[in-house]
Amino acid sequence: MLTNKQLQLLNFIHKRLQRDGVPPSFDEMKDALDLRSKSGIHRLITALEERGFIRRLAHRARAIEIVKLPDAMGGSGFTPVVIDGDKTDPPPAAQPIEVHAVELPVMGKIAAGVPIEAIENRTHSVAVPGQMLGNGGDHYALEVKGDSMIDAGINDGDVVVIKQTATADDGDIVVALVEDQEATLKRLRRNGRSIALEAANPAYETRVFRDDQVKVQGRLVGLIRTY
Repeated sequence: MLTNKQLQLLNFIHKRLQRDGVPPSFDEMKDALDLRSKSGIHRLITALEERGFIRRLAHRARAIEIVKLPDAMGGSGFTPVVIDGDKTDPPPAAQPIEVHAVELPVMGKIAAGVPIEAIENRTHSVAVPGQMLGNGGDHYALEVKGDSMIDAGINDGDVVVIKQTATADDGDIVVALVEDQEATLKRLRRNGRSIALEAANPAYETRVFRDDQVKVQGRLVGLIRTY
C-alpha cells in the first residue's frame, strides 16, 4: 500500500517521464506536492524505492526510472520510457519484453547553453525503442552540447530524441530556432507576445524574445545516455 503522498509523487514522476522523457527535478517535485522542503521528497523517493516502484540510477544526478506502477495507475503492461545506452539491466517483469527498435538520424549537435549555429546536417543514426516515439510522427535525434539543462536530467553528450513539430505547450522542452540562425534546447514559456527560453541550470539566464523571433523545431520525447 502506498500513502497518498507516495502515490501523488509516483504519478507526477510517471507523467513527466511520459511527457518529457526525463524525470522532474526535486524542486519541481516539492512544488507539485506542495511540500516545504526537499527533505520530504527524499523520504518519499526512498519509500518508493524500498517498495520496488522506482529505481535510482547509478552515476546519474537525481536520475529516476519507474520500475512498476500500482494497479490504480494502470500498472499492468507498463514499460519505462527513459533508456540508457549500453545499460544491460534486465526488465523488471517476469516475462521478457520485446522492444522494437527504430533507427533515427542524428542531425548534429544542439546547444544546451549559449546557442550555437543552427542544426547541422545528418551525421549518423541511433536506434531507439519504438515506445519512445509514442503515436508516431517524424522524429530525429540531436547530441547535446553544454550543461544548461542539467537540472532537467540532460547532460553534455547526451542524445535527445525530438518529435518534429512547430507547436509546443507552455513548459515543454523544445528545440528552438532563434532568429533563423541559432538553435538551442530549452524549456519554453509564453507571456503574451513574448517567448522565454528557460534553462534548467541557475548559472544561465532566461532569454526572452518576441514570439516572431523564435520558431519551435521539435519537442523532447526521450533521452539516450551512453556510459
